[in-house]
Amino acid sequence: MIHPPPYAGAPGPRELAYLDYAATSARRPESVNEAVQHYLTTVGATPGRGGHRLALEAGRIVLRARRDVCRVLGLGGDPGRLVFGLNATHALNLALQGVLGAGDTVVVTVFDHNAVLRPVHRLESERGVRVRMVRGDASGALDRDGFASSLDGARLVVLNVVSNVLGTRLPVAELAREARAAGALVLVDTAQSAGHLSVDLSDADLVAFTGHKGLLGPQGTGGLWVREGLAIPPLLCGGTGGDSSRREMPSALPDGLEAGTLNGPGIAGLGAGCRELLSIGLPTVQERISRLKVRLWDGLSSIDGVQVLSPRARDGGGIVTLVPRQGDPARLAHSLDRAHGVLGRAGLHCAPEAHGLLGTLETGALRLSVGWGAEEQDVDRALEAVDRCVVSGSIP
Repeated sequence: MIHPPPYAGAPGPRELAYLDYAATSARRPESVNEAVQHYLTTVGATPGRGGHRLALEAGRIVLRARRDVCRVLGLGGDPGRLVFGLNATHALNLALQGVLGAGDTVVVTVFDHNAVLRPVHRLESERGVRVRMVRGDASGALDRDGFASSLDGARLVVLNVVSNVLGTRLPVAELAREARAAGALVLVDTAQSAGHLSVDLSDADLVAFTGHKGLLGPQGTGGLWVREGLAIPPLLCGGTGGDSSRREMPSALPDGLEAGTLNGPGIAGLGAGCRELLSIGLPTVQERISRLKVRLWDGLSSIDGVQVLSPRARDGGGIVTLVPRQGDPARLAHSLDRAHGVLGRAGLHCAPEAHGLLGTLETGALRLSVGWGAEEQDVDRALEAVDRCVVSGSIP
């Protein structure tokens, strides 16, 4: 059983130490569960599909969630510029396929997720898009000279705020200003930062987010914010509830990029998660995650049988990636789960270039990550369990 974190009241007995927040915030505020349940049992209708009271109430819930997501992300202006979708991958595909045409150049970095790398690879082969990758190193530092030179003639620059392998943070505000000064559009991937960190997005043209990680919402929620004045074609076409006599999609947002029925219950939960974050205060959440991450990093670094690959940086995400000095990371993850109730994630984490920097492309690594619901006892339990596994040689 996973119990509520201390923000929601005193925790009960613990059976699992969940340290996989970089994948999903499996521990959510009770208000999120209540919002989903309320939507399903009391509202139930679809926003924009009818003028009756339940459809109107559904629309109000979705509009409020748009506003709350914008507040957490620090995005001003018309909340209708934020369009909902399935997740950050959906949003990134919408942006990449909408912006990039034949002969365009896109700049990506070695820290990008496959949600960026695979779409640009496909666009390279199918549309002749030119892809420039900026290198970096295992400390999380980007090659700034290489970045500057890559901007010549670029149509779009993609910036990943926090690496989902290293847990390090790029200076997105500086890089975005540099890119825009060179005439490029800027797409920011906030999958690992939204709800965890305050990020200056004032020079972003497009911002992709997911709902099920730091924003504390259910899976199947996410979206894309589009700067005023920038128009991109839809990824999908279909019903929007309005302008139904026209064959073309509406030009106005959000309808123009939101074909089909929205995930009303999920968006209700996402809005509740954002309101919880706003109530607590993002600086409080950020400080808590940083403190727990450093506690985890320091403890793991003191264990002889472990090599910690992530830098100790406090200003990034709550991620610490490691490998056992003997044995397989996946088997260590299995032992931690089955023998000690400590949940992490082994593998390549959908980010092969970052693992290439670490020298773990063939073996993968174990990622432990703290988040909103993590506590000191989770970290300490994980440290004790890792120590037992590597000292006892219980990693097959």
